[in-house]
Amino acid sequence: MSVVVRHPLTDQITVYTKGADSVIMELIRPPNTGNSKGRRQKKILCRTQNYLNLYAADGLRTLCIAKKVLSKEEYARWLQHHLEAETAIQRREELLFESALRLETNLHLLGATGIEDRLQDGVPETIASLRKAGLQIWVLTGDKQETAVNIAYACKLLDPEEELLTLNADSKEACKLLLEESLHYIQAKFLCSSGDASAKDLHANVSSFEIYPPAPPSSHAASFSVHQLGLVIDGRTLAYALDTSLEDKFLAVARSCRSVLCCRSTPLQKSMVVKLVRNKLKVMTLAIGDGANDVSMIQVADVGVGISGQEGMQAVMASDFALPRFRYLQKLLLVHGHWCYSRLANMILYFFYKNAMFVALIFWYQFYCGFSGSAMIDQWYLIFFNLMFSSFPQLISGTLDRDVSAETLQQLPQLYTSGQNSEEYKPYMFWMNMIDAFYQSLVCFFIPYFTYTDSDVDLFTWGTPITAIALLTILLHLSIETKTWTWMNCLSITFSIALFFTVALCYNASCPTCYPPSNPYWTIQRLLQDPVFYLLCTITPVAALLPRYFYRACHSTLFPNPVQVGRQLDKLPADTRRNILSLSRVKMGSWLSPRPPSLPVGKPQNCVQKDQRSKLAHGDAESVQQGAARPPGPKSCSKNDPLLSEELQPASTKDPSDPVPAAG
Repeated sequence: MSVVVRHPLTDQITVYTKGADSVIMELIRPPNTGNSKGRRQKKILCRTQNYLNLYAADGLRTLCIAKKVLSKEEYARWLQHHLEAETAIQRREELLFESALRLETNLHLLGATGIEDRLQDGVPETIASLRKAGLQIWVLTGDKQETAVNIAYACKLLDPEEELLTLNADSKEACKLLLEESLHYIQAKFLCSSGDASAKDLHANVSSFEIYPPAPPSSHAASFSVHQLGLVIDGRTLAYALDTSLEDKFLAVARSCRSVLCCRSTPLQKSMVVKLVRNKLKVMTLAIGDGANDVSMIQVADVGVGISGQEGMQAVMASDFALPRFRYLQKLLLVHGHWCYSRLANMILYFFYKNAMFVALIFWYQFYCGFSGSAMIDQWYLIFFNLMFSSFPQLISGTLDRDVSAETLQQLPQLYTSGQNSEEYKPYMFWMNMIDAFYQSLVCFFIPYFTYTDSDVDLFTWGTPITAIALLTILLHLSIETKTWTWMNCLSITFSIALFFTVALCYNASCPTCYPPSNPYWTIQRLLQDPVFYLLCTITPVAALLPRYFYRACHSTLFPNPVQVGRQLDKLPADTRRNILSLSRVKMGSWLSPRPPSLPVGKPQNCVQKDQRSKLAHGDAESVQQGAARPPGPKSCSKNDPLLSEELQPASTKDPSDPVPAAG
């Protein structure tokens, strides 16, 4: 970053530049070793570089500061080119970059700094929880490699037992060779000789909460082994790796590692990494950062999170969500992200069901009216049904429903994988919902139809009970699907039923000459005096909802999924629940654990892999995640996976819940 200033007294124009030593040192004017002053300057540069290395080894964040004095003519020429670049319509970014290059040359080194940047409270625990939730975390930072590695160990991003792959290259050819060697190494060590062993090591190192016995090992599960590898790559090598000819190989290596650490990354490189992960892997990414250098990364990611603090408000202003501390990301994703997905999935299914069920009532009537398009339901009921009668309960449920408590979701991060796997909204669920809607409409239509067969009731005297029965059935259906009951749920359902009968009583009493020859006048008043009406309103909803209630009861009792098990935990006494959750022994492969992420590269041939991760990018406090909240469900793909294919075909599927790269 550079700034141009003019001295108020001497009118001297000076450029001050700060940045990473790997960048600034290359911009320093080479000293003239032919005289003593030049030799002294060279000695100062060498000593400064040594101090920077010592600072980085101690975990300090380092920067270099340099300056350059401009003449008025040089400044005028530069300013003219810079203004032209700012107003350019085409190639504006390239022109601005070239303008900065003209300015930041032949600098004079002023000094270097080493500052201790302490981790916020809760960062290691947050990263551990996100990993248990099936998220993959990458770190994109501007720190020196030594500093970044020390911080990564401190925040538990890197594990001492992990083997580190360090990529440092001085040319594109060297970078290509390193990537190829890394791919062959991963294939030889993990995918050929010790695939099963790595899976066993993973199982031994993962703590989990065991409610059900672990699932028996299978050949399919064995293919989802996590490599105990960490990838460390510096900024110069990353620039080569992001070239279009090498990006697939770089991504293949990175996907095979448990942790990825990109050091000395520029803001542009951070955004390029996020874009590469998002576009190539077809996943949802989340980026979290706290400074202006993270803005481009936050804007490129699907979900951007800004941390407010001493770095300023630029990241917060460019983000979708703002947090005061990094540790709050755990609750944002594991709790509110899970709730949001559950509510959206259930409400979408419910909206389709409700409208299909009510419209089907009119469809069945068309068989008895010659498909004339007429309806046995009063037109005002048709207007008010979605607008007033059935709208309030679904709004309350869609806003406040919680399938599992926040405490359980944070204690069992594995429950987050239900969103990654789209367990609450699958294609078969939609079609089963539609079948159930048509079944319920058949019951709600034909029971009143056969009840009033051969009677002298008019059209609306028969259609009004159908409307009341349909409303009761739809509200009771919502009651079955509601996980958390509050006084607002009870009040909204009671209010909807009372509103229907109030509107019906007022409307039927005030319209004596409407719609001849069928007339709604006094219809509901006569029905409320007829015991058959009450019998219909009792028997018909029960018959319509009995299959769904039976299915829900059997499923949650005999074949509960992890979320339903978590819901059962919430019903236990608080002390008992805490004691059970404190055991924290959920084993990989059991009901409450996510499947290990798939490793997409190097498997010889014909491997089908499914990956339910998202990636999180994070730098100092910045990260990119694939996979919020979310949203979209994971995809799966099968591939014949050539090790160094020209076009990488993603073999994994990710959801908005996986942490990805991080920038710093």
